[in-house]
Amino acid sequence: MIRNLWMTTAFVLGAGAATAQDVRLVAETARDALSSASLLRALDDTAAPQDYVAAARADYRRLLTALYAEGYYSGTVSITIDGAEAAGVAPLAAPSTIGEVVITVNAGPRFTFGDVAISPLPPDADVPSDLGPREPARSGLIRTAATQSLRSWRDLGYPLARVDSQQIIARHPDEKLDVTIGLNPGPQLRFGELDVTGNRRVRTERVRAIAGLPIGEIYSPDAIAAAQQRLRRTGTFNSVALTTADVAGPGDTIGVRAQLDEAKRRRIGFGLELDSIEGLTVSTFWLHRNLFGGAERFRAEAVVSNINGETGGTDYALRGSFGRPATFGPDTDFYVSAEISRQDEDAFLVDSFEIETGLIRYLSDDLTVQGGIGVLTAREDTALGERDYTLLILPLRATLDRRNDASNASSGYYLDARVTPFVGLDGDLTGARLYGDARIYRSFGEAKGFTLAARGLIGSLAGAEIGEAPADFLYFSGGGGTVRGQPYQSLGIETMVGMDTVTTGGTSFLGAQLEARYAIRDNISVVGFYDTGFIGDTAVPGESAEWHAGAGIGVRYNTGIGPIRLDIGTPASGDDAVESVQVYIGIGQAF
Repeated sequence: MIRNLWMTTAFVLGAGAATAQDVRLVAETARDALSSASLLRALDDTAAPQDYVAAARADYRRLLTALYAEGYYSGTVSITIDGAEAAGVAPLAAPSTIGEVVITVNAGPRFTFGDVAISPLPPDADVPSDLGPREPARSGLIRTAATQSLRSWRDLGYPLARVDSQQIIARHPDEKLDVTIGLNPGPQLRFGELDVTGNRRVRTERVRAIAGLPIGEIYSPDAIAAAQQRLRRTGTFNSVALTTADVAGPGDTIGVRAQLDEAKRRRIGFGLELDSIEGLTVSTFWLHRNLFGGAERFRAEAVVSNINGETGGTDYALRGSFGRPATFGPDTDFYVSAEISRQDEDAFLVDSFEIETGLIRYLSDDLTVQGGIGVLTAREDTALGERDYTLLILPLRATLDRRNDASNASSGYYLDARVTPFVGLDGDLTGARLYGDARIYRSFGEAKGFTLAARGLIGSLAGAEIGEAPADFLYFSGGGGTVRGQPYQSLGIETMVGMDTVTTGGTSFLGAQLEARYAIRDNISVVGFYDTGFIGDTAVPGESAEWHAGAGIGVRYNTGIGPIRLDIGTPASGDDAVESVQVYIGIGQAF
């Protein structure tokens, strides 16, 4: 006996059209899979009778395929349109109105796997356990097992591996499914020369150098994927596709073709950020993606910040950078950068020029290390006096980025560690500045609409006392990058100069930022946040430190270039707690 489970629906008769509510599914087994597979069930109120007839005729195969995917191989499907079997209704002879569509499915017994043979298997490989006896004979498992076997052969250097034969027999009396798949791994091959097409301005030899395909080595799909990633990483191409030849080449080689689409060489952009205390920040840049025909990147950038701000004067920066990919091997880039800037803050005024050169090494898709050497010269004016200095700097950096989206992360994590040893060229100033940034993201709910984000910051200045260190190497807390709700650089270290007390930066810093983001609509989210920061006068973060905190709420509006951010914060500690408000507007999440 089969007990039919009926889904009660409303019936709406319209002039010349039926609605999706007119479709009933009668099935005792695999209802979710059948409902998802049915085109009839997906029709909406705009569908015409001809659409229902066409969808019904297509649903026979789709519903049987859904049954096979669940392990049912003796099922029957009936689809009636106002009592007539849909298979007998021609689409052009559809009635003017449709009153009722009924899908009736009898799944029959569920089959299990019987005799399963996949050969030849790669060395040390076995038939997957989910194809074993008494396991449900889902058709997708067969496809997955064949695909995985071919992938294993290709990983071993057999790019032409294919399925030669397959035989699938359903033994209905035994309710068993026998599977026999014959594989042909083909020959083991080595990489031949990379054939490059679609490049118009980037030289072919540079494309090959950047791709870094290991010519003469055993074929590997991972090497193909790595070559594609290197070419994409340059930013010079809109699209990159590497395809393998269908037949072996001379000398047991396999040809690979790179099909490229070059991006426009030049690009300009701008940015705006508004802070109720720090004022307006305006930035612009000009970028060339292929300066000398070898995918070299040159970027010039200008930034003006603290416009009409309440802290210090207006800050300026003019930067330029040049990068050449695949300079010392395909995963090592060369760079040169320079910056001239003025920082006019309440605690200091620094005019500086810095030039740096170095290498960037890509250890994996998400792990990058960078090292360089540079010279920094500056003129500094603080409450402690005026001075000029020139430093030799050795900036080192490592970044691990496993976020799902750099500008709007909802899962994953990010780690950034920097160490910058410095030596005064006149010999009276040495030390090292350390900085760390760790972020983690977790989302919850069926639609992942609720996200918790956390960020930890740590900094230390070793080898130099507060009165000796460059003023902009010291640490402050407060403002959008550290503690929202607190005024910009409002927390530092109080130092006695003669009979006066002045505020300078500290030699250590600890910070934390916590956010809860909730999507109330597809493009709109609300945010609650709490930030805290600690500034100390020793090189050990957290030791003898003063602290403050801020809290607030915000709104995010998602756009194609990232979320537009509005945060409103207030102090959450001290005598002025909840007595003032800071406003922050920008593009991208706060972290």
